[in-house]
Amino acid sequence: MATTYYFLPTRNLFGEDSVQEAGTLMQSLGGKKALIVTDSFLAASGMAASIQEILQKAGVHSVVFGGAEPNPKDTNVVSGLEVFRKGNCDSIISLGGGSSHDCAKAIGLVASNGGNIRDYEGVDKSTKPMCPMIAINTTAGTASEITRFCIITDTSRHVKMAIVDWRVTPQIAINDPKLMVGMPPSLTAATGMDALTHAIAAYVSTDANPLTDAAALMAITMITQYLPKAVANGTYMKARDKMAYGQYLAGIAFNNASLGYVHAMAHQLGGFYNLPHGVCNAILLPHVEEFNLIGNANRFRDIAKAMGENIDGLSTMDAARKAIAAIRQISEQVGIPKNLRELGVKEEDFGIMAENAMKDVCQLTNPRKATREQVIGIFKAAY
Repeated sequence: MATTYYFLPTRNLFGEDSVQEAGTLMQSLGGKKALIVTDSFLAASGMAASIQEILQKAGVHSVVFGGAEPNPKDTNVVSGLEVFRKGNCDSIISLGGGSSHDCAKAIGLVASNGGNIRDYEGVDKSTKPMCPMIAINTTAGTASEITRFCIITDTSRHVKMAIVDWRVTPQIAINDPKLMVGMPPSLTAATGMDALTHAIAAYVSTDANPLTDAAALMAITMITQYLPKAVANGTYMKARDKMAYGQYLAGIAFNNASLGYVHAMAHQLGGFYNLPHGVCNAILLPHVEEFNLIGNANRFRDIAKAMGENIDGLSTMDAARKAIAAIRQISEQVGIPKNLRELGVKEEDFGIMAENAMKDVCQLTNPRKATREQVIGIFKAAY
């Protein structure tokens, strides 16, 4: 029987004002000068400066790199690495959502191991430990603050590289819901649907196990219940707090059970068109999982129940179909675009995107194998 690995940061903080401990925590990791990797908005809005103040109180110096773009590129990694080296940094803090966390992981990976970020595409390609890293999360979706996944766009190939390496797992993750209040409804919806995709994909993954199942099902229930509330009222702290936990549980699930074709295909949309990852996932989710139904109908029945659907007296397949209907309903509730056409996707790109999706590491654990024609068919169904 194959060995099961379980990956997670060593320390995890939750709750309002938990970010105030970032300085003493970095001190405990031995960091003396941290590179804060964030996006241009958080760098300019004062949030990065507030983290610098927290660090300074603990005697930790820092420099800000605000160049993490949405769907971070290999060029962002090169620019951030230059700031890291010029500033004589010895540690990293990522501040933001998945893009900031992934960019930070990539910078740390290359800083410690050398070469180019393209050298690390695939599974566990690094050989040296990364510098100390703390991930401070400001969105409730990607769970990149706790995972061994790092997704970077290769600008030469227009492909999102999936770098899966246990060494990029941050040592400490901070989920302070106060930092999530500023998310607009559209971002709340997109990141929340990303988290729901993580939980569902992990639950039906061929690598699922009892540990990931428990996390995935609870995540599905919490996200279904609290995402619409967080979208409706961003200042409702209970919803923000529950979404922080929900997306974290989804992260536990997919970090250890991996994902499937939703992500393998969404990565191509991000690489080709630079589209929002969470929105791509949300549009693809019901179509991919409808394709997957025959691969594990029992699991989709469980998902329907976790989403609050009444499945009493239904056959397994009828109950499973209720999960697909519930996914479509929550997408509509939170205002996700209806199809890929609305995002400007071109049908003529489906062929090459399907081929690239079949090479993506995420598809390996999909519950149903797919041919090129079937992947193109899913793109068409979502179009």
